[in-house]
Amino acid sequence: MKVNVHDPRGEELAQVLARATAALAQVPSPRVDAELLAAHLLYDGSRSRLQHAALMGERLTPEQVAEYEALVARRACREPLQHITGSAPFYRLELAVGPGVFVPRPETELLVEEALKVLAPRTNSATGQLRIVDLCTGSGAIAAAIKSELPNAQVFAVELSEDAIPYTRKNLEPLGVHLVQGDALTALPELAGTFDAVLSNPPYIPPANVPADPEAALHDPDMALYGGGEDGMQMPSAIAARAFELLIPGGLFIMEHDDTQEDAVAELLARVGFEGCYPVRDLNNRPRHSVGYKPRPLEPLD
Repeated sequence: MKVNVHDPRGEELAQVLARATAALAQVPSPRVDAELLAAHLLYDGSRSRLQHAALMGERLTPEQVAEYEALVARRACREPLQHITGSAPFYRLELAVGPGVFVPRPETELLVEEALKVLAPRTNSATGQLRIVDLCTGSGAIAAAIKSELPNAQVFAVELSEDAIPYTRKNLEPLGVHLVQGDALTALPELAGTFDAVLSNPPYIPPANVPADPEAALHDPDMALYGGGEDGMQMPSAIAARAFELLIPGGLFIMEHDDTQEDAVAELLARVGFEGCYPVRDLNNRPRHSVGYKPRPLEPLD
């Protein structure tokens, strides 16, 4: 983008945004991204303030335009918007993200919503404190959302990646979530059989299904994407087994998975021993999560 640096009044914000939108033509939402980048740089992240300023003919200095152009150039190279701004929205929260941590997706909010449908009534009627754990927490998105909605619950989060942990800690410590850095398959052995719910968005993509979006393929960490094995089910299988060990009888398990894995996950949950299983579909009616319950022991006959 060329800037008329000789105009002492600066350049109109609306014109700068128009050029940025054209420069971002190859990203999925060029105008939105152009506005979000400008809002991040100039208006404390407020897109509405940015839009008002553009409408009122506000002008930018050459220095401001140059700094903005640098951000637009990074986005045009398909660096994730969230890496540039350092934050990602998730379920009424703004989470810290950056290189080395999986950027949370809107479809994972459906997992949170389904968990709250089950857990919120238990909170109201439970005599004790609910205990919930998020395995493979990444940025801490699921754990943070659950804790923000169920502040009296005891929420744990487990993450292995040293690259992700700084973001996880920043997102979870202010909320009072217990963060454990370690392997989700072996962490919290002293609490096995005590959790009311285990929630997880584990790596599950089959190795041949490289994401089409450069933002995911080039910037999301492989250990957060690929589930292992030809079908991507190695890690989901291990997580389901570990969840069964961690849960109390009657405890809830919800796991995100690929929309092609619905049948495989249903078979997996039945094999592990879960009952009352059902899928949760996204807004496009694709199966994105599966739910199961650890059986309660049968009551003895009189």
